Amino acid sequence: MHDVPRPEYPRPNFVRPDWRCLNGMWEFEIDHGCSGHERGLQHAPRLTERITVPFCPESRLSGIGYIDFMSAVWYRRVIDVPDEWAGRRVMLHVGASDFRTTVYVNGKEAGTHVGGYSPFAVDITDLLAKGENVVTINAQDDTRSPSQPSGKQCDAYHSRGCHYTRTTGIWQTVWMEPVPALHVASLRLTPQLEAGAVVAEVRLSKPAPDHRVRLNAAAAGEPVGAVELPVCGLTAVGALTVSTVRAWQPGDPFLYDLRVTVVDPAGEAVDTVDTYFGLRSLAWDGPALKLNGRPLFQRLILDQGFYPDGIYTARSDEALRADIEMSMAMGFNGARLHQKVFEPRFLYWADRLGYLVWGEMPSWGVGLRDYAGIHAFTQEWLSVVQRDYSHPSVVGWCPFNETGPEGPETLRTMYRLTKALDPTRPCIDTSGYVHVETDLYDVHDYDQNPESFRARYAPFAEGGEPFRNNPRHDAPYKGQPYWVSEYGGIWWNPGQRDEEGWGYGERPRSEQEFLARYNALTETLLNHPRMCAFCYTQLTDVEQEVNGLYTYDRKPKFDPALIRAITSQKAAVEK
Repeated sequence: MHDVPRPEYPRPNFVRPDWRCLNGMWEFEIDHGCSGHERGLQHAPRLTERITVPFCPESRLSGIGYIDFMSAVWYRRVIDVPDEWAGRRVMLHVGASDFRTTVYVNGKEAGTHVGGYSPFAVDITDLLAKGENVVTINAQDDTRSPSQPSGKQCDAYHSRGCHYTRTTGIWQTVWMEPVPALHVASLRLTPQLEAGAVVAEVRLSKPAPDHRVRLNAAAAGEPVGAVELPVCGLTAVGALTVSTVRAWQPGDPFLYDLRVTVVDPAGEAVDTVDTYFGLRSLAWDGPALKLNGRPLFQRLILDQGFYPDGIYTARSDEALRADIEMSMAMGFNGARLHQKVFEPRFLYWADRLGYLVWGEMPSWGVGLRDYAGIHAFTQEWLSVVQRDYSHPSVVGWCPFNETGPEGPETLRTMYRLTKALDPTRPCIDTSGYVHVETDLYDVHDYDQNPESFRARYAPFAEGGEPFRNNPRHDAPYKGQPYWVSEYGGIWWNPGQRDEEGWGYGERPRSEQEFLARYNALTETLLNHPRMCAFCYTQLTDVEQEVNGLYTYDRKPKFDPALIRAITSQKAAVEK
């Protein structure tokens, strides 16, 4: 399996022992006319090219490297199902595929998923034949359409501004697993730090009123709690109290192991899932954000999750971890995961390393008044919140970024839907502007002059009104925690020999000038008595946008210790 790209288990907080990775070489064909189904490509004995999954065809790692628009793409692979899986349902999973994806098995349709960022699975059991089977996957993608979210994918051939190379089709792991007919379909874990407990909501694949769900928790390999829950309809809900309470937090990201077992009336295990949880609490009822009851200033970096060789997909699991460690080396304790839904393995490492993250939907590209677009957006966003709910590292949600005054009720509805699904975390209706209804009030400010930057927030520090990006349309400030969720973006690319690269404002003339500007802007926010967080733009350069603290190929532009000394200073709300 060492020759298979991205061979690690793709769903680390919902693990079953039997599975098979389908990454690697697939047959491939571009379908410019989106006519493949009519031409019978779902039945084709072969396709014209070869691609390395899970990398998108635009990427170098895919072996294709085609960067023009593709209306549709096709994948084909022969699979074999292990004999020992007999008697169980075989599920085929796709971590993410942009945008409308249909799976065929032996030429017959198994299922269709709409959305470019959320996972999906289809039950292929009844379509399988003995011996070899053919899986064919078709993905249709229209980045220019207002009916599909595209985030930072560019709607022009060449990348420009803050839009970059597109991703078409599969870009996360494809895999399959066997499950019993009665199995755990989904799991939500809600930490209750003050009670020393975790609340589990276990949803089964079908009603099983005579079954029970057993929860067993362990800490460092030692049992710390167990409980059995009755099944009511499709669900079992209850609290598991642990005998040893240790909070999850940056610097000490302690995690408990949890085994979830469905047992029949005789006490025999029917299905088992292994997961983990962290005990932590969040509060946002004052000027400071609180983690575990104590003010913690969120020192965030803007992370766009692009890679020079894989576009949306990291070359390896180690590369995902390295991005977090690079950020922490410069003193940041978290990130805005910007205009992209990051893969579960990234969140796994954030959980393990004690790194705070904000989940965000790639809202750019979708029309706020486009019915089909908002329908697709809503369905996928709710799926994303469900997927990532149990990660302790996720400390907030932000469905939109930089929206105009059109469609305010869309923002309000999405905010309220998010809060209905997850009342345990703060939700920002739209990052920066234009606010309608929000738990936190944030602004974007790329002023490169430290004096005018500081003056803009001085009245708020003295009890006055805060700066708002669009006071004509923004909802009034009502005392929420306040922060600057995009700032800096300082242009630093001293080796630049063309006019392609850009950053915000005038380029510093020396490294010392850069550090002085970074220090002055950052200290303004850290020393502000009513500022709860900041988010600096950005972790790495991305293609033509050269305002990262690291280059696009992940080399530091400055000694990380110099940035860390500035970033990690104690904030006013922490004193």
